[in-house]
Amino acid sequence: MSRVELFEKIRNDHRQGASIRALADKHRVHRRTVKQAIASSVPPPRKVPERESPALGPWKATIRGWLEDDINNDVPKKQHHTARRVWSRLVDEHGAEVSESTVRAYVAQVKGELYLAAAASVPQTKRLGGEAEVDFGEFYIVLAGEQLRVWLFVMRLSASGKTFRKAYVHECGESFYDGHNDAFAFFGGVPVGMIRYDNLKPAVLKVLLGRERECNEKFIALRSHYGFTSFFCQPGQEGAHEKGGVEGEIGRFRRNHLSPLVAVDSMEELNVYIAERGAAEDVTRRIHGRRIDGRVPTVDEHFALEQPRLAPLGDEGVFDVAVEVVCRVDAKARICYRQAHYSVPARLVGRRLRVRVDATHLQALDGGRVVARHPRLPHKHTESLQLDHYLEILTRKPGALAGSTPLAQARAAGLFTVAHETFWTAARHKLGDAAGTRALIEVLLEHRRLPAEVMISALAAANTARITNPQVVLTEARAAADRRPPAEVVPIGALAAYDRPAPDVAGYDTLLAGTAGGRR
Repeated sequence: MSRVELFEKIRNDHRQGASIRALADKHRVHRRTVKQAIASSVPPPRKVPERESPALGPWKATIRGWLEDDINNDVPKKQHHTARRVWSRLVDEHGAEVSESTVRAYVAQVKGELYLAAAASVPQTKRLGGEAEVDFGEFYIVLAGEQLRVWLFVMRLSASGKTFRKAYVHECGESFYDGHNDAFAFFGGVPVGMIRYDNLKPAVLKVLLGRERECNEKFIALRSHYGFTSFFCQPGQEGAHEKGGVEGEIGRFRRNHLSPLVAVDSMEELNVYIAERGAAEDVTRRIHGRRIDGRVPTVDEHFALEQPRLAPLGDEGVFDVAVEVVCRVDAKARICYRQAHYSVPARLVGRRLRVRVDATHLQALDGGRVVARHPRLPHKHTESLQLDHYLEILTRKPGALAGSTPLAQARAAGLFTVAHETFWTAARHKLGDAAGTRALIEVLLEHRRLPAEVMISALAAANTARITNPQVVLTEARAAADRRPPAEVVPIGALAAYDRPAPDVAGYDTLLAGTAGGRR
């Protein structure tokens, strides 16, 4: 029976006229309890006895001082005083006669008070359009059947909580700058105040005293392009709370939408999935949209108020995120960037080429002309080799084709089709290995000038007719290309915006007439 129920019974009996002594005897309680029940239906709180601790009392201030020094002097957490260390110091250094269990209980009490006080924070109100936070978060996916670590770039507006997210294979400067371009386009503006960062390498070259940083020149150009101010958090745990919004958002999104591992065939598919999940949760969460920290407006409603307060994007367009390096082409017609190899045309072996690298692709340039373009590789010590780059070498060394890496990659990508395989097999059987391979290479060289679907159709026709002469295949392909319908013509109405009045040459006629008259 609870004390409230006991008080209720005592009060009911008292209303029947029972005396205090009778009530105490009936309910087997002290007369003081009866008087409390008569005075109030709510039992008074029990008093916690305050007992003296004669053994520990003289040492409480010393123990508290040691524990406070651990926090105030930034002692590494692994070297903070444990309860056993406190007890051993009391016994060894001060000769205290106190049990370890007594010390342990008091240390737990003091640590609870100190750590709670140290973790306390002051609520903040963010100005609309004033601030944003940026960070990368890692997660794993299954990309084309392979488990791969990728990186999620996140920019979060501090006031509304509206968030932009995009996944990249690399946590590098190109991804960092590209994420800013897409985030500002997503928000339709730039925060007028500052953007908070930790000390990411794409932004910070060296951490100096206090808040001072030696910044990457590319990052400085990004700031100048969009006109925002950067704020760098303190390194380590000291600055962890200074952009807690974006760090919490990364963890929340990863738990809710990226677990279990997402399986995709490309990074483009992954980013479509991430964008759809982010948009869907703002609509479906709690029926009326997602809310943060019990706020009255939803994230989208709050963003509708914040978006007009952002600074406009300006007329300069997107920031050029690509970095340029110079790479030497090795004997295998490859250039090396970040320990991954990419092929270029074999005629450029030994040359130094200008290479432009953005967040997703790499381009090799000979002068001003692009001679090779590859998706960026996710791993070190891997290769992206295009069969077309090696055809001139294979004309001289046809025996190298069968076991070549470029051929294996072309097969895996579906570029070397069944039609190619069938033609090659028939040509080798009829003409011999070397001549048959050269016949295939002659066909492959024509892929540079004619559409792939036309070439594959001509090969299929040649295979059906059991023809292995490459000139017949090329003739059929060129004829098919000539028979293709012309490219779609733009309707005249679509060009109306570019119409100009027909030129009037009457003035020139008058001038010519006057000149002719003068000569007479």
